[in-house]
Amino acid sequence: MRGAARAVIDTHALRHNFARARAAAPRSRIMAVVKANAYGHGIVPVARALAVADALAVARIEEGMRVRAAGIENPIVLLEGVFNAEQLALAAQQGFEIVVHSTGQLELLKLQRTAQPLKVWLKVDTGMHRLGVDPDDFVACLAALRSCPAVAQPVRLMTHLANADDASDPTSEAQIGLFERLTNGIPGERSIANSAGILAWPASHADWVRPGLMLYGASPLRDASAAGHGLEPAMTLATELIAIKTARAGARVGYGGIWQARRDTLLGVAAVGYGDGYPRAIQNGTPVLVNGRKAPMVGRVSMDMITIDLTDSPDARVGDPVVLWGKGLPVDEIAPRADTTAYELLCNVSQRVELEVI
Repeated sequence: MRGAARAVIDTHALRHNFARARAAAPRSRIMAVVKANAYGHGIVPVARALAVADALAVARIEEGMRVRAAGIENPIVLLEGVFNAEQLALAAQQGFEIVVHSTGQLELLKLQRTAQPLKVWLKVDTGMHRLGVDPDDFVACLAALRSCPAVAQPVRLMTHLANADDASDPTSEAQIGLFERLTNGIPGERSIANSAGILAWPASHADWVRPGLMLYGASPLRDASAAGHGLEPAMTLATELIAIKTARAGARVGYGGIWQARRDTLLGVAAVGYGDGYPRAIQNGTPVLVNGRKAPMVGRVSMDMITIDLTDSPDARVGDPVVLWGKGLPVDEIAPRADTTAYELLCNVSQRVELEVI
C-alpha cells in the first residue's frame, strides 16, 4: 500500500544532471557524491543510476558498505577516511579509497599490513578549516604516506572549496592558487571542485571533480537557478489532499492560530508535515502545487499535516496530488522560505516517506 507522502526519484534526471557535470568539466573524471543517503534520494538506487560515474564518494564507511552490499562495484572513496584499525582493515578488504586528513590517520596506516596497498587521497586544508592537514604539514605528511607500505603510489591530492557558491568571492581563487602552489610538480591525481566549483570555477576542475548537489537538480550557486544551468529536479516530494473544509473570515488556522482568514477560505489539508521532513519553520504563503497549480500553505506546519488555501482552486478534491517541491516547483524556491538550504531540505526527508524510483 502506497503512503500519502512519497518522494519520487527520477533516475533519468539523475543521469541528465550527471551529463551536465560531464559537459561542464569534460577533461575531468567524476566522483559522484552519494553520501547522506544520496542527499535523501536513496543511496542504493542513486548509486545504481550513476553506474557511469568513475567513482562514488561517501562520507563514512557504513555508507560504503551499503553500496557494496548492493553489488555495486564502482570505486568508492571514503571522504572522512577511517578512524580505527577495524575500519582500516575493512576498507582494505572492500577496496575502498580513503581520504587522509590528520596525523592520527597517518599513524593508523603505518601500522597496517595489507596484501594490497590502499589508494589514498591526502587532503590539505586550503581555507575551509574543517578537514585537511595544515599547509605547513603537507610536505611531511605526503612524505610519510610515500614511505608507507600500506599506501598505493602515487598518493592522490585533494582539497575542498569553502565559498564556491559565491562566484564573486575571491576565497575560491585563493584556495585554488594555494593548492596549486603546494602540489606543483608532485605526481598524483588531484581533486578540488564540488558542484559549485564545476559550474563557476573552471580552474578548479583538475583531474577529478566531485559533484553532489547538482546531481540532484538543485542549484549549488547563490542567485542562480538550477534550470539556468540545465539541471532537472531528481526528487519530487508529493502527497495528497485528505480533507477540504471552509474557514470563515476571521478564523485562525492551526497550532497557535498564526494565520487568520481575511475572507471565507476554502482550506485543504494535505498529509505531510515535519514528521516527513517538511520543515515546521516554513513561512505562511509558501507555495505548493495542487493539481499542478500554485496555492499557498497557511497556518503552522504540524507533524503530519499542512493546510493550504484552496480558495483560488475551487475544483480541488480529496485525493488530489500536492507537490511540496520538485518538478514544477524547485526546491531552491522553497528553501529560503524555511531559512535553510536545498541541501538540508533534501537530506531531511524522513524514513517514513516512501521512495518511489522511476
